[in-house]
Amino acid sequence: MRISQSKAPCLGVKFEICNDNQMIGRAFLYILYNDLHEAPFGYMEDVYVAKEYRGQGFGKILINKVIRAAREHGCYKLVATSRRGKPKVHKLYRELGFDQYGYEFRLDF
Repeated sequence: MRISQSKAPCLGVKFEICNDNQMIGRAFLYILYNDLHEAPFGYMEDVYVAKEYRGQGFGKILINKVIRAAREHGCYKLVATSRRGKPKVHKLYRELGFDQYGYEFRLDF
């Protein structure tokens, strides 16, 4: 028996909202492929809006950009994660059509 290793195709896209050359919000979209599906899936990560700009709709704008880009890349699903204790973020995700689905497991190094 042997285990082989090869590169898997992927693409990373960073979205930023800037005001006077200052980054006020960002989000990352990773387009990932695997052998189980013909179409890729998207993974949204590190959605952030600076504290002084929160509650003004910038997070919603960023997430909608990510959703649109995932669709344009032919993704069959978009996965988003969030830490516990972030009810406003969870509410926003639900408002934008995300369903709570499964568990996230993490290993920190």
